[in-house]
Amino acid sequence: MIRVTSMATPLAGFPPGSVVLVTGTAADAPAAVVRRLEDLGFTAGSQVEVVRRAPLRDPTIYRVRDYDVCLRRDQAAYLLARELDG
Repeated sequence: MIRVTSMATPLAGFPPGSVVLVTGTAADAPAAVVRRLEDLGFTAGSQVEVVRRAPLRDPTIYRVRDYDVCLRRDQAAYLLARELDG
């Protein structure tokens, strides 16, 4: 996974309905967490849809590689992404 240190938006910051492209992980992300997120399909270049969020904003369901994954906000904050156009 590419470690991104420049200004990028954490996955946790996108609202439901957004479609984003994972660009990498935060520089301070623990290696074990990065490995687990990669195992779940959140690799650089993966397209992710923010499906829905719990009433108190945690957890959130993301659609990646044709299946839904539920992540806590602190986990999703380690993934950096950019929104896809249209």
